[in-house]
Amino acid sequence: MKVEKLPGFMTREERENYGKSRREVVHRVDQALWAPPANRRDPIETINAISATRLQDLIPIKMGRMAVSPFNFFRGAAPVMAADLAGMPTTGMRVQMCGDAHVRNLGAFAAPDGHLVFDLNDFDESCPGPWEWDLKRLATSLVLAGEEAGGKHEECKDASMALVSSYREAMDQFAQMTMIDLARFEVRRRTQVGTIRTILGKAERTTPKVTLEKLTCPAKGGLRRFYEHPPLLHHISEEEEKKVLDSLGPYRETLLPDRQRVLDAYRPVDIAFKVVGTGSVGTRDYVILCFGNGLEDPLFIQIKEEPPSCYAPYLPDLPPFPHQGRRVAEGQHLMQTVSDPFLGWTMIEGRDFLVRQLADHKATLDPAELQGATLIEFGFVCGQILAKAHARTGDAVEISGYCGKADKLDKAIAQFAVAYARQSARDHEVLLRSIKEGKIKAKHQI
Repeated sequence: MKVEKLPGFMTREERENYGKSRREVVHRVDQALWAPPANRRDPIETINAISATRLQDLIPIKMGRMAVSPFNFFRGAAPVMAADLAGMPTTGMRVQMCGDAHVRNLGAFAAPDGHLVFDLNDFDESCPGPWEWDLKRLATSLVLAGEEAGGKHEECKDASMALVSSYREAMDQFAQMTMIDLARFEVRRRTQVGTIRTILGKAERTTPKVTLEKLTCPAKGGLRRFYEHPPLLHHISEEEEKKVLDSLGPYRETLLPDRQRVLDAYRPVDIAFKVVGTGSVGTRDYVILCFGNGLEDPLFIQIKEEPPSCYAPYLPDLPPFPHQGRRVAEGQHLMQTVSDPFLGWTMIEGRDFLVRQLADHKATLDPAELQGATLIEFGFVCGQILAKAHARTGDAVEISGYCGKADKLDKAIAQFAVAYARQSARDHEVLLRSIKEGKIKAKHQI
């Protein structure tokens, strides 16, 4: 009996060869190239355009946070880099992008079974796109964070090379795996890296009870309520509270039945508005304090507004996303090995929101820790983490075929990372001048 080839099925060898053929589209050494085009848009104009739809009284806080350092500017300037990357050729191989892959967006959190996970943990900009965009952004962030910690130029470049080398070697490993093993895979080497152990230790201590002490104060009847710390944390009107509470019903329907049952055991007792992040400042963000089995059983729910991904204008062939919160939640499920059991989405007054737990055993890196050998070690783990996410959502065999066994790609993207880090530093100077000249208002608040 003759066995016909399945429609659309390619052998591993064919997929690997396809990946190698993409080197003719973008040579690996050409991944190093960065030069700002003559018609490059002013970075502050790009940031202002994104900020136009946000709460205007909070934008000075965003600008103040971005003004702190080139790395902080970079964290808030994903739309600037998206526009820059869009002007460069790509291999045409797509994955689910994190979209804002930088070293502060990898961290620890609690898995549904309670064990602590180290993985990517921010997906606001996530959408299908070129794998190399994520890799270039992550490598650049390592250079900027290393420099902020006092690292020398060569140390930071070597760390970004280690990151890309780790990504390339891990992708080759994932290309050999069964799809089931890949779906289960967690990067276990993290336990051997001091920085990762430190982050996991922080996460172990960041319990809901610790968050309760940090964000709330005693209230009537033995309950607790959020502190008043405007504009960063403050209570809202009863009318707004009702709209937030009403959004929990549709959110509940986005959870699996077993998660719905757990959620139903908790009762909301207080709601507040909270300013979060750097790039996200100005979006609407609500936090809800709930209690389950008594006052020793708090649960914090975060309801975070999600505008469209900053990459959407540059990927016109993407199918439209009917709900931006769902886009983020599904991107997170795709890229993470395990995810927050309360991850879902809802709407409030026609705006899309992501819903998740707030600070449940969550912890991230302090960039000041990225010194010496730690910078290299952290870069190595970051490369593995990103490769895992891309292998789960793209074709690891094809990407590995492109990357190859030699260090050409490592050197090229490290060179790009250094060059784009210089660009971010120049853009940061533009922001500082704009603030000094009074063109931009900035408030320096934590």
